[in-house]
Amino acid sequence: MKLQLQRGFTLMELMITVAIVGILAAIAYPSYQSHILRTHRVAAGGCLLEMAQNLERYYTSNMSYTGAAVPALACADDVAGRYNFVFATAQPTATTFQLNAVPAGSQVTDTECATLTINQIGAKGISGTGTAQACWR
Repeated sequence: MKLQLQRGFTLMELMITVAIVGILAAIAYPSYQSHILRTHRVAAGGCLLEMAQNLERYYTSNMSYTGAAVPALACADDVAGRYNFVFATAQPTATTFQLNAVPAGSQVTDTECATLTINQIGAKGISGTGTAQACWR
């Protein structure tokens, strides 16, 4: 009787491979999601800085922030659907403004930083559970 060589994988080998891939995916996916949230947060923060610069130019021309609108910049399109840029309530005044980047869509799960803020003196803030320093890196 002639022995035949069998080629391929056994069911046990296949199940071990599937288990290893599942464990790696369970570790990697949350890390990936966290990275995506941070990436969009950084983009929104950069956009807030650019908007604040535009408002300073407006102030230089008009000697007041009154009547200023949230600048329509291309950077806002980069995070559209994830952040909405708005003035804080009762802002801007003649001498002050506060711009907010309010999370929207899937970005609302970013409870560590939540809403990013910047004002006319460049003070950066957040409304989340983290620290402004960590969120504005």
